[in-house]
Amino acid sequence: MSGHSKWSTIKREKGAKDAKRGAVFTKIGNQIAIAARTGIDPAMNSSLAMAIEKAKQANMPVANIQRAIDRVSDKNAAALEEVTYEGMGPGGVGIIIETATDNKNRTFPDVRTALTKNGGRIADAGSVMFQFTRKGVITVSATGEDVLLTVLDAGAEDAIEEDSETIVYTEQKDLAKVRTAIVEAGLNVTSAELQYVANTPVAIDEKEQAEKVMRVLDALDDLDDVTNVHTNADITVDLE
Repeated sequence: MSGHSKWSTIKREKGAKDAKRGAVFTKIGNQIAIAARTGIDPAMNSSLAMAIEKAKQANMPVANIQRAIDRVSDKNAAALEEVTYEGMGPGGVGIIIETATDNKNRTFPDVRTALTKNGGRIADAGSVMFQFTRKGVITVSATGEDVLLTVLDAGAEDAIEEDSETIVYTEQKDLAKVRTAIVEAGLNVTSAELQYVANTPVAIDEKEQAEKVMRVLDALDDLDDVTNVHTNADITVDLE
């Protein structure tokens, strides 16, 4: 399966650091609030269950989680809207930016500025999206032939080993079902979410170019309204 790159790993590590100072709670809270619109019972709403699990892994306080769920019934709370933007980064790499916002007039200029200040630009709708496929992506904290056989038996479409983890890909509609089957098989799932996976990654093997790409990805990911950033850039060089 193409598309999983160093940015995915860096983003998870960055999220862990952000969680320590609480910066990630706003993003996850928005994801919970949006997921809760189709049902506030996580036992009946797999999207909400996965968002809550993500919040717990980030050590988000229970009170914050409940407050995000309660936004559904709070008539005074600003309505959140999911908006996806497309952009081009340095070197022509494609970028998909997912946001949750109560004010598009704030969010769009912020996204555009983060792109243009770092060598990128907003792209026309559809001009980048066709380079990606929406997939379920599950991270399992184990590797080995037995793990690969287990996740494939659970209904995964594909799986690859990366460092000490196995990255599992599913059809969009099968994410919750496959995740549940993997957990019931006794494996530890550290993340499970829908992602835009690159159909054909663009190799970035020069450090200077990689640093330029990372600057724009970081700038986008740092925006409070941005819930996820995806790219077809396959950063293969060491950035240390």
